[in-house]
Amino acid sequence: MREAFILCTLIILVFLPVVSALGCQSPAKQLAFTSDRDGNFEIYVMDADGFNQTRLTNNQATDMWPAWSPDGTRIAFDSKRDGNLEVYVMDADGSNQIRLTNNPASGGIPAWSPDGTRIAFTSVRDGNVEIYVMDADGSNQTRLTYNPAIDVYPAWSR
Repeated sequence: MREAFILCTLIILVFLPVVSALGCQSPAKQLAFTSDRDGNFEIYVMDADGFNQTRLTNNQATDMWPAWSPDGTRIAFDSKRDGNLEVYVMDADGSNQIRLTNNPASGGIPAWSPDGTRIAFTSVRDGNVEIYVMDADGSNQTRLTYNPAIDVYPAWSR
């Protein structure tokens, strides 16, 4: 798992403009990020200058891939706390952590729509890596891509 995360991190560094499109910085100039500084991957936030680093999640499972809502009040993220990778959302202070997806197959890499009403994500629930979209409350989960190739890393236009 650690090797996969390091690989993803390197991909992110190469494709930094895509990461910005995914909403990794809130309007309040805070950054959300993933760190394993406590022994497992958790979601943290910090000011854009690197100060005030605060852990938002705290459990034994992997929490990663944070994405700010357009208004900066919520963060969608991936977690394995219920056994497999699922999409969760929480308030920007880490409170009210709620699972949005619930499927035996993994799903994650959330990306908020520009108006904050929907979240795109990736899932293997139909046997192949595909792009899905759901309402911000987790309802109306709909598959968007139907291709035997891997479809991943959704990003909305503004």
